[in-house]
Amino acid sequence: MDVAGVQSRAMPEAAPSHERLLALVDQLAGQPVLMLVDLVADRFVTGTPKRISREAPVLILRHEEEEVLPGGGANAAANVAALGGRPLPVGIVGADASGDDLLAAFVARGIPTDGILRRPGYRTPTKVRILAGARHSIKQQVVRYDVEGELTLADADRVFLADQLRRLAGASRVAVLSDYGYGAVDPSFVAGARAVVGSDGTVLCDSRYRLSEFAGIDGATPNEEEAEAMLGRRLGDGAGLLESGTQLRERLGARFVLVTRGSLGMALFSDGGCAEVPVHGTDQVADVTGAGDTVIGTFALAIAAGATPLEAALLANYAGGVVVMKRGTATLTPGELRAAVQRDRHLPSTVRWEGSPSDG
Repeated sequence: MDVAGVQSRAMPEAAPSHERLLALVDQLAGQPVLMLVDLVADRFVTGTPKRISREAPVLILRHEEEEVLPGGGANAAANVAALGGRPLPVGIVGADASGDDLLAAFVARGIPTDGILRRPGYRTPTKVRILAGARHSIKQQVVRYDVEGELTLADADRVFLADQLRRLAGASRVAVLSDYGYGAVDPSFVAGARAVVGSDGTVLCDSRYRLSEFAGIDGATPNEEEAEAMLGRRLGDGAGLLESGTQLRERLGARFVLVTRGSLGMALFSDGGCAEVPVHGTDQVADVTGAGDTVIGTFALAIAAGATPLEAALLANYAGGVVVMKRGTATLTPGELRAAVQRDRHLPSTVRWEGSPSDG
């Protein structure tokens, strides 16, 4: 296949320059993004090894510190803020310590909390990671346990969330629905998100278990496992990959689908066909915690700044490559994103294209 021909016929903007991507990084500042998300608290407890217990073969740690970071959909919002954007989060937390800590983390980052309901009787989903290591060494995760509250949306909850979407009507051209399965993000809210961004806006969705139920979205960012579960088979490669992506788009009724594939990078499916973007950086990563949240946050913010889906995917790919080299639930700065773009001297020749059948 004549790759250059596919680029020029099917998608003229398929090969953005370094200058174009760097200009987009500058344009991220101040861009608003509506984010209806499942809010999760990531709690990190670190300690130094003390001894082995005499009662059982258990490592005893001396507690050093504890930190709560935004996780799940809250991490996507934190990434938007870290890149200079203006997240507008809507969601629910429990009236508990983790909910308090998560809201405090938002306030510290300048993220508004007026669209977040504190729900009595609901436990804020909390992922607790225990990390251990010598005092001056890198701490390693030794165990994790999850505190998971079950939220069934009551009428009052639905009214609150719907009211927040109406309040934010016209405030953003891009909306993100991040569904981790904790109950706050329901497919019925797609229409409300659409009303916020308008007919010319973009509604994106990331759903762990029920992506196919979110009818009416413009784009989705599943990982490979989620995409294959939806298809009921492997994604494949070459023409098979293109066929898989076409079926994904048809089932979702979406304009584009961005599938993250771990060490294989990303695959963007759109009207122009399939663009395969190789992973940025190295596959010897430090920590993949929250990388998917970084991807959808960066992707959404780039779309808000005027990027095409491919330009947004490239920036999201760079962002993901940066955060996986950091420990824990991480974000990145515009300077780090800019440096990643500048280091990639092979752009755009590394983007592989498979054109749609209509391209000839």
